[in-house]
Amino acid sequence: MTRRDADLLLVGGGLANGLIAWRLRQCRPELRVLVLEAGPALGGNHTWSFHDGDLTLAQRHWIAPLVGWRWPGYDVHFPGLHRRLDGGYASIASDHFDRALRDALGDTVQLGARVAGVAPTEVRLEDGRVLHAGAVIDGRGVPPRTHLDLGFQKFHGQVLRLARPHGLAVPILMDATVDQQDGYRFVYSLPLDPCTVLVEETFYSDGERLALDSLRESVRRYAASKGWQVVGTLREEHGVLPIALDGDPEALWADAGGVPRSGLAAALFHPTTGYSLPEAVRLADLVAAQADLSVAPLFAAMRAHALQRWRDQTFFRLLNRMLFRAARPAERRRVMQRFYGLPSGLIARFYASRSTGLDKARLLVGKPPVPVGAACRVAFPARRGPPAASRELPRAARDALPRTEPAE
Repeated sequence: MTRRDADLLLVGGGLANGLIAWRLRQCRPELRVLVLEAGPALGGNHTWSFHDGDLTLAQRHWIAPLVGWRWPGYDVHFPGLHRRLDGGYASIASDHFDRALRDALGDTVQLGARVAGVAPTEVRLEDGRVLHAGAVIDGRGVPPRTHLDLGFQKFHGQVLRLARPHGLAVPILMDATVDQQDGYRFVYSLPLDPCTVLVEETFYSDGERLALDSLRESVRRYAASKGWQVVGTLREEHGVLPIALDGDPEALWADAGGVPRSGLAAALFHPTTGYSLPEAVRLADLVAAQADLSVAPLFAAMRAHALQRWRDQTFFRLLNRMLFRAARPAERRRVMQRFYGLPSGLIARFYASRSTGLDKARLLVGKPPVPVGAACRVAFPARRGPPAASRELPRAARDALPRTEPAE
């Protein structure tokens, strides 16, 4: 028999795989879990946020040691609306995520581990080594474009040190009073301490390009407009989050070759906000609850979970198509302002991907924020049926299923 290097190999040390490793260490410390990360740290260079209502009380408890900041609510600003919404909001910085996980996981984390290829039960590294496990979970990268129709939420942020207190009691999730450009533009601000604030220029855009030099200047201009005197930049981050419009998730999983996927590679993110932490927490709980972590049942469970989440989020993709395809880019701010004028409970359930039937009706009734004809055209896009092979488990996973011998 091939020697196993681990019970579970996690390829990529980002948010989703990091939380899987963290949760397994809490719930099943006897398992041998190995995390392979190509970079110098786990989690990259990110700030992840979530609303308290996005997670259960138990989930908020087990993730609590990773959380760096909490606030009792948040503000939104539009030309015709200024509002504070109550409800806990929290953020995790990737540097704290890295320290906490490496302290907990020890030598089960391998940094600088460049992967050349993955298979359901083995990983081939660029240095020629081949590692074997009961199962591999691939958590690298963004979802394949060939199977998903995407818009983009792109951002550039700077952690600014100020000469005097900024005066923010809670985050500003959206300041959309700024000039509109490149789709829907807003500024996101997190008060990290009285004199430190993360300011992010953010766009709901049709394209992925980020003009970093001009965005750096724009962040500084915004800070100056708030009366903040910047004495230093402590950190920068930027990225492009997928906003799901449509797609074929079964084909995405058919292309996985029997290798379980996590995070963005499994299309596990909020379709409209791009937030990935709540979905990563749910997936970590799912993996930790599996009695059998060999590859075939694990692949089947993770695939079924991801496909169910895709079905659950059908309505959100409809709204996204209306925002990106029915509303002209300059009008997207009006759509968002209407949303944030709705009841706070509806907004909280929307963020948590738990919109009720009444919530959905409330979002669609009344004077539409987009042209009716355009809304009807994008509501039901023409779609090709998934290939027949994608409606069942890939062959690599089927082959790994245990065989039942006939009774003698």
